[in-house]
Amino acid sequence: MSRSTPAPQHLLEIAIEIARDAAATAYRMRVEGVRVAATKSTVTDVVTAADRAVERQVLAALGERRPDDAVLGEEYGPGQGAPVDAGGVRWIVDPIDGTVNYLYGLPYCAVSLAAEVDGRVVAGVVRNIHTGEEWTATAGGGAWRDGERLRCSTETDLGQALVGTGFGYDAGRRGHQARVVAGLIPHVRDIRRLGAAALDLCLAAEGRLDAYYEKGLAAWDLAAGGLVAVEAGLRVTGLAGRPAGPDLVLAAPPALYEPLHTRLAALDASGGP
Repeated sequence: MSRSTPAPQHLLEIAIEIARDAAATAYRMRVEGVRVAATKSTVTDVVTAADRAVERQVLAALGERRPDDAVLGEEYGPGQGAPVDAGGVRWIVDPIDGTVNYLYGLPYCAVSLAAEVDGRVVAGVVRNIHTGEEWTATAGGGAWRDGERLRCSTETDLGQALVGTGFGYDAGRRGHQARVVAGLIPHVRDIRRLGAAALDLCLAAEGRLDAYYEKGLAAWDLAAGGLVAVEAGLRVTGLAGRPAGPDLVLAAPPALYEPLHTRLAALDASGGP
């Protein structure tokens, strides 16, 4: 890391301040009423006016504090800043992770904001919009929720594991993912589908889920929550030696990683549409 690059803790402090303000805006807009502004991949893959407003707020706040940094956002794509040079900072923002939950008033959605240096996420925060629960991490500095150090599940038996997952919006992909779940569920305690990937990763980080997997995550889904998971002791990868990414994200504690990886590979969890 170059001398001119801010320390991860400094970047985290900026992220926390911005994410808290953004979550407050999202909560206020939910109370005032939600309006669907557009759809994306399908008619059920919605964007609310709040998604856009919150991301604009985050971009403006980053522009004031870190005007030379690059930004990647879910709604507006690459934002301010030049291409990232060696030692440069890129922020990755999901203004409302779990938009459908947000639309329906389900209290499982979050603002996710991470800072990346040289292609590596070094700081991240995930804040539940409804409850105010907040998960943070810095690279090498551990994962935390509201001041408590997080450790992942110590479960060793896949048959006793509560596993989180999610589904895409494309019908073909959902069908494939449903077949994977059908093949996996006889071999685990149960499956949970809660609807916000960043929060799923954070729950796995503190053992409220034993493990988590999902196909189709974008950088903004994974960045902050993935760092929280890694710093809590989870292995976060793709399948067959690939890195975590759109093909698949698998987050599991060491004792569950190999048996769950084996099952998911056999079920072709990273395949399909």
